[in-house]
Amino acid sequence: MSISAQAVDVVYGRPAAGVQVRLQRRSADLGRELDDWLTVDETETDSDGCIKDWTAERFGRGPYQIVFDSDAYFAMLGLSTAYKEVSVVVRLADESDSCRIQVRLAPYSYSMDFGFRG
Repeated sequence: MSISAQAVDVVYGRPAAGVQVRLQRRSADLGRELDDWLTVDETETDSDGCIKDWTAERFGRGPYQIVFDSDAYFAMLGLSTAYKEVSVVVRLADESDSCRIQVRLAPYSYSMDFGFRG
């Protein structure tokens, strides 16, 4: 199982390099009593706006949340945002699941695509 992600800056029409991103899992899925999101990895997008490999544990079945810090990214560019963070929640249901998430960021909007890879 794997999750790859890409952030695209639609204001300037380029990859959104340097976006801070958190990968989270539900704590109940990790054997904890409280059911909350726990951060299992933090990284930033590369020069292509991508995160190809996470350093976190091996992916298992269950829900994952990927959180893009759009506020900090656009603040670096001198712009304010309506959305502090953009969160995408996906569920990996099968051991062979590999998914790709692309988030297109603008200061006052965002959109995303999700797909499975074979």
